[in-house]
Amino acid sequence: MDVRLPRHGRGATLIEIAIAIAIVALMIMLGLPSFREWIQNSQIRTAAESVSSGLQTARNEAVRRNANVQFTLTAPGAVGGTGWQIALVNTGEVLQSAPGGEGSGNVTIAPTPVDAVAITFNGYGRTPANGLNTDGSSLLTQLDFDSTAIDAADTRELRIVVTTGGQIRMCDPAVTSDGDTRKC
Repeated sequence: MDVRLPRHGRGATLIEIAIAIAIVALMIMLGLPSFREWIQNSQIRTAAESVSSGLQTARNEAVRRNANVQFTLTAPGAVGGTGWQIALVNTGEVLQSAPGGEGSGNVTIAPTPVDAVAITFNGYGRTPANGLNTDGSSLLTQLDFDSTAIDAADTRELRIVVTTGGQIRMCDPAVTSDGDTRKC
């Protein structure tokens, strides 16, 4: 007994495959803009976490060595200028560094004050109370992270604030609710 399927039951036709491909392509095209925003916002977070980690390391090294340690941004304001280095103030010995743009090529950092590129931590893990580094340059107090690749309305900016007590805190400047811990 030979059982044969009808001709239309043997597989998909070329038209059915073309329709399926068109539907999949449409779904991908609809999802790409939000996926692109997510990637750029992830790059902002990556850059902010790298700098925050570097600041924490500089503070910890200052306490561990009981010496002044300086954290310096290598190219603030430039696109992809997220690089930094940590060095002992008295010898200039570089303890650690991170290249700019690593995983976050479209991110810019805006320091406050505008001319500040470094922050010094003393042996207690604090920053100088006079607002100046040991070399007389302006002391970093705040860093704003943004992306140049997407619209400002779609960007999830982040901020790092460093207090005179040496506390390093990452926050979201867009959050305005008083009860939210992400608020700056």
